[in-house]
Amino acid sequence: MKKYNTSTSFLILFLYLLVVGCSQEQNNSIENWIPLFNGKDLSGWDIKIAGQPLNDNYKNTFRAEDGMLRIMYDDYKTFDGKFGHLYYQTPFSYYKLRFQYRFTGKQTPGAPEWGLRNSGVMIHCQSAKSVELNQDFPVSLEAQLLGGLDTLERTTCNICTPGTQVHMADSLRSEHCISSTSKNYGGEQWVSVTLEVYGDSLVRHIVEGDTVLTFTNPIIGGGFVSDTHTWKEARIENSQYWLDKNLTPLKEGYIALQAESQPVDFKNIELLNLIGCMDPKAKNYKSYLIKSDKSLCEY
Repeated sequence: MKKYNTSTSFLILFLYLLVVGCSQEQNNSIENWIPLFNGKDLSGWDIKIAGQPLNDNYKNTFRAEDGMLRIMYDDYKTFDGKFGHLYYQTPFSYYKLRFQYRFTGKQTPGAPEWGLRNSGVMIHCQSAKSVELNQDFPVSLEAQLLGGLDTLERTTCNICTPGTQVHMADSLRSEHCISSTSKNYGGEQWVSVTLEVYGDSLVRHIVEGDTVLTFTNPIIGGGFVSDTHTWKEARIENSQYWLDKNLTPLKEGYIALQAESQPVDFKNIELLNLIGCMDPKAKNYKSYLIKSDKSLCEY
């Protein structure tokens, strides 16, 4: 029987522990991206279209087709002010959201001109259940998606603020929409977007790998679109509820995809939650997390 000396045994043990440690460290850094859309149906999402009750998918506006989440208007004769949103049913606070989108076809007849090749993804959004019957847009932060026009180049992943305001360079910005520095994306090409959201501190808009817009300290207030555009003009009857929340930090909320009269497709919608177990001793520790929640730790 062959015998190993003590130094050889310690070397083998050291190498084993090194391999196990490296493997564990690598596993701790693997990002757990969650698909928000299963590619088959609208499970996990709520629908709210202006003038329609909750989860009434008016004229089949929102659809799951060919692995895409589609916003379509082929059953419409006229738009008739049917602004709509599709809300993921779970709220989030610290996270990264990534997706791809493309504009298709023609704008719906009877829609406002500004809705041409215009959509958006709302974050820190009020819930679908809390949106009033005739309300056009939820109180939220909108990553506005714009497609370039034949006669006009436009940026995408701008920030619009229905019922909210943001800070840039430590200054409160009162504009309803602020342009990003993105390139122009025309035609029906797919565009990749990542939104980095850190509670009420910082939000980044990233398009095709380039950071195109950053803002901080989002809050409720500033009127709905501006100080002169009241909450009731936005068809929000319970305006006092929001007035009482003036200057309240926006720390969390829902994610919603916008239906604004232009056909648009979304795919590969995934989220990386940045809140979780930050104890290295726990089985489910992840090194990339930003905010700790000890209740989620597993030992």
